[in-house]
Amino acid sequence: MTHKRYIPLPPRSKLFLHLAKSFFIGVLAIIIALGVGMAGYHHFEAMSWVDAFLNASMILSGMGPIGNLQSAGGKIFAGFYALFSGLTFILIIGVIMAPIVRYFFHKFHLDIENNDGTS
Repeated sequence: MTHKRYIPLPPRSKLFLHLAKSFFIGVLAIIIALGVGMAGYHHFEAMSWVDAFLNASMILSGMGPIGNLQSAGGKIFAGFYALFSGLTFILIIGVIMAPIVRYFFHKFHLDIENNDGTS
């Protein structure tokens, strides 16, 4: 079985298409995470949807909650939602950046092969 060593760099249009897809997936993940937070604050703290949106978006962006929480269930939810939000942020950044990193490493690999003299 032979392995083709040289795979040409895909065109930039393909990179931009992958970036658009990754960005869409990231935005979708943000919308879902925001919906989870809004539903939790609305349920556990009996917040209005606008206040639930504000608290969820502030937690999701890493800025912290706006008001004091009253119930034990709301405080526990807020703690888990904060942990979830931190991991979600890292995941979303990874999904959005993946095509750029992949493109960079592909180009870097081609540059090494061309400078090595073996290809």
